[in-house]
Amino acid sequence: MTAEEQRLEESQQRTKHWKRWGPYLAERQWGTVREDYSAAGTAWESFPHEQARSRAYRWGEDGIGGICDRHQRVCFALALWNGRDHILKERLFGLNGHEGNHGEDVKEYYFYLDSTPTHSYMKYLYKYPQAAFPYDQLVEENRKRTKSEPEFELMDTGVFNENRYFDVFMEYAKAGPDDILIKVTAWNRGPEEAPLDLLPTFWFRNIWSFGEKHGHPRLWRVADCKGAAMVAAEESRYGRRWFLAEGAPEMLFTENETNFPRVFGFPTGARYVKDSFHDYVIGGVRDAVNPAQKGTKCAARYQLKIAPGASATIRLRLLHNETTDSSFEPFDAAFEKTFELRLREADEFYAARFPQERSEDAHAVMRQALGGMLWSKQCYHYDVRTWLNGDPGQPPPPPERKRGRNRDWTHLYNADVISMPDKWEYPWYAAWDLAFHTVALSLVDPDFAKDQLILLLREWYMHPNGQLPAYEWAFSDVNPPVHAWAAWRVYKIERRIRGRSDRSFLERVFHKLLLNFTWWVNRKDPDGMNVFQGGFLGLDNIGVFDRSQPLPTGGHLEQSDGTSWMGMYCLNMLAISLELAREDPAYEDVASKFFEHFVYIAAAINAHGAEGMALWDEEDGFFYDAIHLPNGDHHYLKVRSMVGLIPLFAVETLEPELIARLPGFQRRMQWFLTNMPDFATRVDSSQTSPNGVRRLLSLVDRNQLVRILGYMVNRDEFYSPHGIRALSKYHAANPYTLSVNGNEYRVGYEPGESQSGLFGGNSNWRGPLWFPMNFLMIESLQKFHHYYGDDFRVECPAGSGQKLSLWDIAAELSRSLTHLFLRDEKGRRPVYGTDEKFQSDPLWRDFVLFYEYFHGDTGAGLGASHQTGWTGLVAKLLEQTGE
Repeated sequence: MTAEEQRLEESQQRTKHWKRWGPYLAERQWGTVREDYSAAGTAWESFPHEQARSRAYRWGEDGIGGICDRHQRVCFALALWNGRDHILKERLFGLNGHEGNHGEDVKEYYFYLDSTPTHSYMKYLYKYPQAAFPYDQLVEENRKRTKSEPEFELMDTGVFNENRYFDVFMEYAKAGPDDILIKVTAWNRGPEEAPLDLLPTFWFRNIWSFGEKHGHPRLWRVADCKGAAMVAAEESRYGRRWFLAEGAPEMLFTENETNFPRVFGFPTGARYVKDSFHDYVIGGVRDAVNPAQKGTKCAARYQLKIAPGASATIRLRLLHNETTDSSFEPFDAAFEKTFELRLREADEFYAARFPQERSEDAHAVMRQALGGMLWSKQCYHYDVRTWLNGDPGQPPPPPERKRGRNRDWTHLYNADVISMPDKWEYPWYAAWDLAFHTVALSLVDPDFAKDQLILLLREWYMHPNGQLPAYEWAFSDVNPPVHAWAAWRVYKIERRIRGRSDRSFLERVFHKLLLNFTWWVNRKDPDGMNVFQGGFLGLDNIGVFDRSQPLPTGGHLEQSDGTSWMGMYCLNMLAISLELAREDPAYEDVASKFFEHFVYIAAAINAHGAEGMALWDEEDGFFYDAIHLPNGDHHYLKVRSMVGLIPLFAVETLEPELIARLPGFQRRMQWFLTNMPDFATRVDSSQTSPNGVRRLLSLVDRNQLVRILGYMVNRDEFYSPHGIRALSKYHAANPYTLSVNGNEYRVGYEPGESQSGLFGGNSNWRGPLWFPMNFLMIESLQKFHHYYGDDFRVECPAGSGQKLSLWDIAAELSRSLTHLFLRDEKGRRPVYGTDEKFQSDPLWRDFVLFYEYFHGDTGAGLGASHQTGWTGLVAKLLEQTGE
């Protein structure tokens, strides 16, 4: 057992709280639903970036490269000033959802370089321009651009010309669970000496202004400690601790309180406020900070001048009270040795978890992917009832809110560390994103992965009716039901890693998912015909219409993807129940239920949908959504999209040796197949093993599989050199159009950013590549190969004359995805497209960003730039398939 694995074990047993401190600080708290107290639910305008430095947050805190405790009482992050900015750089800047021509977007360059699961070692890089940060230029230029134009990025402003910027590395090492060592190293990459103020900042989240009765925390300066300035901190949960800053920096103190005159124009308010350091450092307002050197927010100001090509390092420490005896030297030789030890232990941990040989580049990509996932944890606070009703001592919220967003989720009380999709662009959890996160996270921390899956099923998350919360903008939206799939995958991954099965976890998840499955059946199958709706189902703009809204035609959609997801859900629940039935025969009955329900869905999607219309179009050999009009007419919406490929995800093989061990299930299955011959045809029994008949459960038969794959592996359709597109390239020359009430609705191939504002316009499912869907496709192809074997071969790519097994196609697809991030023979990474700084500059090219989605033709990264959430699945692909 490595040292890091020992820490994980101690953390899980709660003998040592190694995970108490971590990178749980958000990177954007402003512009979130939680901070929105407006009547109309206008979150971006209710709490804009301009107010973030001056106004106390209600539900969380943000910062650059920061950490906090798991309850976010005590926070630490870095502030910077280059001598030219008109704003003290305390948080990352980006455009809100209405300023960007493709929605909200962070306009900074920062990288999660490394982390262990317990955060015993972490490393982060922020690239800070030496020129004045071009806030106004970024806003104005992006506002002018149309949807058809690329985004205007920070690199485009020229602030990185001649390398006039600082590389600011932040490193953390834990000497103990409550003893955190911090190093900040700033490199001047420019040609001239440049000034830099570093202000490592230590503060309390403001809970006292909002009626939370935990006492008022306090910070105060105490006597120096052997070459270090020292600040004492005290609050009710953790007691007393110390913040130490090496050397003799200028110590600044204020309160984490709103600057009411600046924000709201009120004539009165606290004297010392949240933005006092900004006024002091940039405005030269000497009395902005508290001369008594006490408050709830403090910073150590280091004023540096760094020569070209040189660096400067500052060292800091957060300590619990038990370590502050008179002989203690906070920055002695042991400080650096601890960093060396923790980094070495991190290397040992990753070497043990991933012993396979791979190139240095692949190793670095994998390490950064997992590091990014671990850095993307966030302490997430949201009590919907309190948010709707308001806080004691605060103005009552507008009454319109009682009829607005999330009003049906008053049971929801979130106060947990949760894996985020992207801590700037999406600093809130999303149910289906989180499921994919856990699969990659289980490679390094199965316990955290399991806890995340259980968390969303707890009664203070899951709605009493069984629905899972989608995301804070609309908890009642519907995400694809992939929770059971993730739980089953995590269960098997942990069994492989640790050599033991956590059946208790599997049972806990299964019982709560029964409620969620029932919600789906009762709410999303309106005709009771096993054909499901669901709305946009996470695929944003993929449809002809906004599928989450009433149709402009009237009537309703029967959704190929909604029905297919439910088929997959049935099979996931079947697999789990069969596993549990190995030791408890009571689960055989419920396994029979999911077996039969799946067969009914398979029959419905192919032939017996509501009003007799299948979602399989025999003429085209593809699945489509079907629209049912009020006058009784119905027809296909013939868009060749991921909606028609998702049926492949519902596939499972029942092996005879397993079925033989479950006599109750076996008898019921045989009765069903004998007495329901119309449905029994949906179960393929063509393959055998020495132990008997093997049975394939799939929404598609062999002929349908061949026809669908004919589209999928065609370069002129779905099969790009970098993965499977979300929409067929066929629609570039042949857009689908539909005229309704004088309006024309059009779906064309858009391989890059979205050309419309549907769902905010910040994502696009009409051509780009999306990692989670490709990951599921790889898994599905492997499952089909498991049943059909090597004899089932498909020409791939279509027209090439090369016949590949489904296993080989899955491997090719996996390599296409991993090679988005790996250097090619010319040393270029497809993810960075034509960006020469990232492609060729040695100070940029090895720092990898894991984007939300990727250009359907070039593979260039698009959307949220730090979505290591589900794009972190590249680590799993590198582990299982290699390069």
